[in-house]
Amino acid sequence: MSTEVRVPTLGESVSEATVATWFKKPGDAVAVDEMLCELETDKVTVEVPSPVAGTLGEIVAPEGETVGVDALLAMIAEPGAAPEPTPEPKAEATEKPAKGDAGGDAVDVMVPALGESVSEATVASWFKQPGDTVAVDDMLCELETDKVSVEVPAPAAGVLTEIVAKEGTTVAAGGKLAVISGSAEGAKPAPAPTEDTAAPAPSGRDVEDAPSARKMMAEKGISRDQVTGTGRDGRIMKEDVQSASAAPAAQPAAAPTAPAPAPAQQAPRAPVPADDEAREERVKMTRLRQTIARRLKEAQNTAAMLTTYNEADMGGIMELRNEYKEMFEKKHGVKMGFMSFFVKACCHALMEVPEVNAEIDGTDVVYKNYVHMGVAVGTPSGLVVPVLRDAHKMGFAEIEKTIGEMGKRARDGKLSMAEMQGGSFTISNGGVYGSLMSSPILNPPQSGILGMHKIQQRPMVVKGQIEARPMMYLALSYDHRIVDGKGAVTFLVRVKEALEDPRRLLMDL
Repeated sequence: MSTEVRVPTLGESVSEATVATWFKKPGDAVAVDEMLCELETDKVTVEVPSPVAGTLGEIVAPEGETVGVDALLAMIAEPGAAPEPTPEPKAEATEKPAKGDAGGDAVDVMVPALGESVSEATVASWFKQPGDTVAVDDMLCELETDKVSVEVPAPAAGVLTEIVAKEGTTVAAGGKLAVISGSAEGAKPAPAPTEDTAAPAPSGRDVEDAPSARKMMAEKGISRDQVTGTGRDGRIMKEDVQSASAAPAAQPAAAPTAPAPAPAQQAPRAPVPADDEAREERVKMTRLRQTIARRLKEAQNTAAMLTTYNEADMGGIMELRNEYKEMFEKKHGVKMGFMSFFVKACCHALMEVPEVNAEIDGTDVVYKNYVHMGVAVGTPSGLVVPVLRDAHKMGFAEIEKTIGEMGKRARDGKLSMAEMQGGSFTISNGGVYGSLMSSPILNPPQSGILGMHKIQQRPMVVKGQIEARPMMYLALSYDHRIVDGKGAVTFLVRVKEALEDPRRLLMDL
């Protein structure tokens, strides 16, 4: 008897991943929960454990292949059983429904988990209509929440018999969206592939464009032949449509033999001497690094970004920590760091200058009566920003514990998508790497980010006398479209005042 190893749930709005590394080879013995392979998504790295003990059979998805949620990765033969041939899930799915095959039972399509603190969504688009035949994992519809779009796949093969929640309807998490009949009886059968149709197959399920890409092409008026798909088998992804819309429009059929100009964002690399090229190593960027690069460039292109600077005397906080750190750790089980002071100081300042905590949505400004504080964390794979939700309600100990736990999960690649979404303001600490001064880049759609830096002894005038004081430069980058210079300077001064006199935080001043 063999057990299937499939792609696990990848997180909110994430429908596919790339197989990065296989830790085992066919024929290797594996134990329960032993790591088999590692998948990479846009944001996190996901490790796939073995569901059973046995021997790894055929690897269906090799390294570098893009796979969808619940796609077959490999087969494991259990002890004492002869390895079975790898099943052909696609052919099986087209011949009989995944659920309710014998009696034609109906399967409900439900709203999936929408992420932490997100309780409802709006049905944006239906990609299938009643009477259409669907296969397992075919995208049925797209839901929109406050921050992300969620694609809903078919839980079973069959016929879409009823749409319960039409486009524009607001649905709650766990609500019913549609009904799929477990029997394909009465539906128009899909034509069998022929020599004429098997080769291109642009509308086949294996090369079906991402629903979010189709929606964006419709919104931007871009035809499919204007976009080059980078997904598996030429599938067009949302990023491909973004690249096509950013590229200059092609000349209308004047010179059909001339190639279209390459996007201007990346100039071709200059020729390299052969002896230098032999000593170079070319490594493909991870999807996380590609996403970071794209979002940082989008921030520069979209926001009117400006940075203002100040400095804070950290002596008061350092004296307070030295006096109470042992009592604090003994009572709360966590060390007292600097980050909790900065989070509390920023929360107080954001309440006074709310535009720094707001965001632009079209022609509206969205002011937030809460603080979801993002804390940038450097990991071996790149920069990630876990979010402390409702940080303005947290005490010092809770902030330190939460940051410590999230930082560890970030470095281990265990953060979920929900834990990195919905931030309203961000703090980035370059001082841990020795940075003395820098200008942080905004984390869209946020309007502000505070940069912390190295604490360094510098001569300062204190009550008419020159003293060596532990000073830190502070940098606030902000979106000048929504935050004026007065507001930005006021915010940074309030942070400085709270850090230099921590008693203000206790008295809410």
